[in-house]
Amino acid sequence: MNLTPPLTSRHCTRKTAALDAAAIATLLHEVPGWEVADNVLARTFTLPDYRATIAFVNAVATLAEHEDHHPEMTVGYTTCRVSWTTHSAGSTLSDNDFICAAKANALYLNQETA
Repeated sequence: MNLTPPLTSRHCTRKTAALDAAAIATLLHEVPGWEVADNVLARTFTLPDYRATIAFVNAVATLAEHEDHHPEMTVGYTTCRVSWTTHSAGSTLSDNDFICAAKANALYLNQETA
């Protein structure tokens, strides 16, 4: 029985530790659509138009401020690529990256149904 709460109900913490490869592989299953390369967790979201893209960017920005964990974002007309890494953990991946990725997925799903 897994007693760990879902990523979307957790919050980022300061001074979080870097994850090992096994933990990254396990957590990657919890964030569909995301990929890991060069210690970065990234996903490109596709949205219907520019207005929806900017609304999504603003929603992710609000999430980032709330969690005090900020991604790199690359914005196109109908796309937004979000990339997370934890600089304070040596520019590697931490739980914080996966928590925010799960919350970004939830924001995206809410935009799709809105």
